[in-house]
Amino acid sequence: MTSAPAIPVSRAIDALNRIFGYPEFRGQQREIVEHVISGGDALVLMPTGGGKSLCYQIPALVRPGTGVVISPLIALMQDQVDALRTLGVRANFLNSTQDFDERRLVEAEFVAGELDLLYVAPEGLGTPAVQRLLDRGEISLFAIDEAHCVSQWGHDFRPDYLALSMLHERWPDVPRIALTATATTTTRGEIAERLRLTSARHFTASFDRPNIQYRIVGKNEPKRQLLDLLRTEHPGDAGIVYCLSRASVDKHAEFLSANGIPALPYHAGLSPQTRQENQARFLREDGLVMVATIAFGMGIDKPDVRFVAHLDLPKSVEGYYQETGRAGRDGLPSTAWLAYGLQDVVQQRKMIDSSEGDLAFRRNAASHLDAMLALCETVSCRRERLLAYFDQEAPSARCGNCDTCLAPPESWDGTVPAQKLLSTVFRLKKERNQKFGAGQSIDILLGKRTDKVSQFRHDELSVFGIGADLRDTEWRGVVRQLLAGGYLAVEGEYSTLVLTDRSSSVLRGEVTLMMRREIPAQRLRAGTSSSAGSSRSSRAPAAAPADFPAEAEPLFERLRAWRASIAKAQAIPPYVIFHDKTLRAIAVLEPSSLDQLGTVSGVGQSKLTKFGDDVLAVVRGEDPSGEEPSAE
Repeated sequence: MTSAPAIPVSRAIDALNRIFGYPEFRGQQREIVEHVISGGDALVLMPTGGGKSLCYQIPALVRPGTGVVISPLIALMQDQVDALRTLGVRANFLNSTQDFDERRLVEAEFVAGELDLLYVAPEGLGTPAVQRLLDRGEISLFAIDEAHCVSQWGHDFRPDYLALSMLHERWPDVPRIALTATATTTTRGEIAERLRLTSARHFTASFDRPNIQYRIVGKNEPKRQLLDLLRTEHPGDAGIVYCLSRASVDKHAEFLSANGIPALPYHAGLSPQTRQENQARFLREDGLVMVATIAFGMGIDKPDVRFVAHLDLPKSVEGYYQETGRAGRDGLPSTAWLAYGLQDVVQQRKMIDSSEGDLAFRRNAASHLDAMLALCETVSCRRERLLAYFDQEAPSARCGNCDTCLAPPESWDGTVPAQKLLSTVFRLKKERNQKFGAGQSIDILLGKRTDKVSQFRHDELSVFGIGADLRDTEWRGVVRQLLAGGYLAVEGEYSTLVLTDRSSSVLRGEVTLMMRREIPAQRLRAGTSSSAGSSRSSRAPAAAPADFPAEAEPLFERLRAWRASIAKAQAIPPYVIFHDKTLRAIAVLEPSSLDQLGTVSGVGQSKLTKFGDDVLAVVRGEDPSGEEPSAE
């Protein structure tokens, strides 16, 4: 810890109240802020929406000098700076999108001490020119955002982050705070080591996001399933749909648009201008759906994303948690929905086996996939399993807001069916010297005399027809769960099934395999509709908290319409002005004075000055623009 003049914590509380409009710190925020203000280094793990940014923004405001924020999110820096400026914070950024004159102006502001916060990209910070610039000014702290990007075993590795260890060497007296929304114990250790934060104090908040309803469904016509989800549960809501490939992104964006749901694509195959335009529209417009590869989403501050849907299996629990965490940043009810099937397992196993990484890389990737498969196949609470992955305990054994709690799945003894399936794979190899994919093995077990079965005389095998007691979909579930458990493997271009070292323990009856039975969709929907976590107002867009009174809804809608017009005029995202959560509180309170409006959480002094009179006019039923109200 560096020596620094003692700064009273009252200054931090004043900044929290006056600038950000919050009455008090949440969770560990105060402890973190006090530690960094006093000059201490910190490694902060806090879920998306947990308030990580305040942990470095407030110390930067009360410590002498400029807080330098290292962020990989060049495309979002402008929005981040706009949001801070709306609060009255002196903020700017340096990145490759700026021309020479723009950069010179920002550099002059920094050297003159006219900035509270300066955002830079990690690749920019690695250049001698930027380093020399920082030497010319006073730095209050370094904040390393998205710190998991330094982990080579993680889900979002960025090579430029490896060079950030030089911060400690070049500016040893400047406190550093590294922040991320997700990291296992192993990843945390790697972050601390690579960023030279081994002596930093660690702060780990609960990763639980109780407002998010986690649901994993069997994949069966995923386009139709997705459309059904959006139409019945999220009409008019903003959300993100993740796909594995660029082609899949384009296909599903077109499909949703053709079915009346406004959707935009986002992937690396699009031009930078198109990606930037689509991202800007998603942030600034209400009710848009972004269909994207995982290249999209990190650092997205949009608070009213009501759902995140995955149409392909994520590669790791860390990636899944990071991506689903983009829903419900405002704390309101949101959905994390994943469609998962046999082909997902086959595809991910093949990608690992055919990867160019060394043996250690493939083993690590397989370990991450195994944990993700365990989350998909569990019959226990999803949230409990998810938190356990991050070495945290769930508040209770049943969260009441995931599919396995709302409609508990049945487990059944699948040992005998597993033996039949493994025997079929074994006999194809031993008696015919052949290997086939799952479909052919299932046809043999069901006793189907298809052209391929007849061609290879598979109806002569002793296992032909011995599985007629299960349906095709049930057999596919057996194959999927055997692959997930490592009792079967796939190999080759055609994804043929092969036995593993673990297969013999099943064939000899040494293990009992309890399997998950699929939940009928109508049964799950009946469970979710009665959940407090998924309660919605009668209005389609934007989920409302259960205690939001219906009589406040018209005023809330008027406030949203006013906010949308201001945001459009200023070319900024609506949430930069006020979050939905703040507008709901205003609608309930119906303030009649600026002093009363200033008591609402999220209404700081700067916003009160800029927007207060307009808000009060809307509350009174007047048009803040001064025009005559419409006769609707």
